Amino acid sequence: MTDTLEKTARVLPDGTTYVITGDIPAMWLRDSTAQFSPFLLMMSADDAVQDLIAGLVRRQLRYICLDPYANAFNAEPSGAAYDPDDLADNPWVWEEKYEIDSLAFPLQLAYRTWRMTGRRDFLDDTAHRALRTVVRTWRVEQEHETASRYRFRRHGMPPTETLTRDGLGSPVGPTGMTWSGFRPSDDACTYGYNVPGNLFAATALDHVRAIAREVFHDDDLAGDARALRDEIRAGVERFGVVDHPSYGRIYAYEVDGLGGQVLMDDANLPSLLSLPHLGATDLDDPVYQATRAFVLGPDNPYHHAGRAARGVGSAHTPPGYIWPIALAVEGLTSPDPAEKLALIQTLRDTDAGTLAMHEAFHCDDAGRYTRDWFSWGDSMFCELVLDYCGHRVSDAVREGRHVQS
Repeated sequence: MTDTLEKTARVLPDGTTYVITGDIPAMWLRDSTAQFSPFLLMMSADDAVQDLIAGLVRRQLRYICLDPYANAFNAEPSGAAYDPDDLADNPWVWEEKYEIDSLAFPLQLAYRTWRMTGRRDFLDDTAHRALRTVVRTWRVEQEHETASRYRFRRHGMPPTETLTRDGLGSPVGPTGMTWSGFRPSDDACTYGYNVPGNLFAATALDHVRAIAREVFHDDDLAGDARALRDEIRAGVERFGVVDHPSYGRIYAYEVDGLGGQVLMDDANLPSLLSLPHLGATDLDDPVYQATRAFVLGPDNPYHHAGRAARGVGSAHTPPGYIWPIALAVEGLTSPDPAEKLALIQTLRDTDAGTLAMHEAFHCDDAGRYTRDWFSWGDSMFCELVLDYCGHRVSDAVREGRHVQS
């Protein structure tokens, strides 16, 4: 965990916190939230950590106001970008792949920090504007075909790096859900309604509702957030739950509202496997339990089993590669301490002797891995260890308590 503090985080002159994802010099809204999730448990023991996280929330919400469609940002308006030919011309933006979770994760971090500390200084006018921006964006993207101005085109790249129909994406019908161009893996969605992303958005809208009412006394925003949450959940229930011949009623990974569906799960969060961890469903929910059995079995095309380990991978990495973050999520969503410990041991034994989590490793040979330094994986391992020891972020948020060092 010290690597995250010492190597990824930087306090900028304005007092906000900038967090790189690891070996890429940019800040992802999703990754930076997950990277600091374990530190929420230690905020009462260290005021500097509390200030660091509050500063991270302030910077995330500022970025959302700058461009709600961007997934990754620069520390300064330098114009640095993954691909200088992308359509985004904002010098703050590293990449503008629109992903629902890029908006949901900062809302979760803001809510948790507020609930666990009672602090409101980071929930300022910019934060209020960011909350309204998120709700407005998700409402626009409920009608993506007719209302959205967002386009993403990247020339000369694989299909996962761009959107079809001149950047609009594959056709979708209205469902009540909100559209996403890209998955949490940063790969293009096959169909525009990502189900775990929508369920996480519904949870984040509960956070918006609470902050709007209790901090900003904005009943209109709170009401709109609640209505949108209900529309999204109804859309998932109608279009995102399917009958599987072997598992029964399970969540699809993506649908289009026109009959198309993708049955799979991806290692990146929000995933179907991670839904209880994110507060998006109950662990004992029958649809989740059936979905979990599917995700962790051979019918999930991205579940791999080999000599080194078995677990969930991603289309973002080569075939047969397992992601440590998915192994951590498997443990975080298991009620069995023995299973949690076994997964901790698997993660320990598959670091290829580097003492760090990687993005992914081959199921037969952990010495074959992607990305030397992937800070999100390190933090997920730490969160699983803390969970095994009885220190759970969700419990601490609910009870308003902290772990003392």
